[in-house]
Amino acid sequence: MATPPQRVPAPPQPVRRLTVLHDPACPLCRHLGDWLRRQRQLVELEFVPVASPEARERFPGVDHDAALGEIIVVADTGEVWTGHHAFVSCLWALADHRPLAHRLSTPAGLPLARAAAFAASKYRAATRGRAVPGVEGASGTASRPGDDRNRPGPGCSTGTCAAPG
Repeated sequence: MATPPQRVPAPPQPVRRLTVLHDPACPLCRHLGDWLRRQRQLVELEFVPVASPEARERFPGVDHDAALGEIIVVADTGEVWTGHHAFVSCLWALADHRPLAHRLSTPAGLPLARAAAFAASKYRAATRGRAVPGVEGASGTASRPGDDRNRPGPGCSTGTCAAPG
């Protein structure tokens, strides 16, 4: 009697684009977004204002109100990272900073990534509410410190990142 063919799971899809949900009213977010745009990208970075109609329509599964206080990165494969994992994911997309992203995604590196995200959060809290003429978007008010449910970066859970295809 012949055995039925076994299904082989499809390999994971490579990440080709990361969408960064950011607060355009935050001076730090604008500065970092400008810096990210100037870097050589291995994976395309797209920037969408968090809680905007476009963001709510494209990413209905994201809690946009809670996301106002932190960076969120959404991969075109559907993966979502928040806080320090989102920060590492942005670095992973950059040609000159991917090795740093690998180091920050390790158990030894995550405390440093966490500290950087915490410092950014404190800076945002200190500058929150400063009006920025001509900039649409809300300044953040919420955060979820210590949220470690997300992987460190695209394909990095095992220490090897998926290469863009």
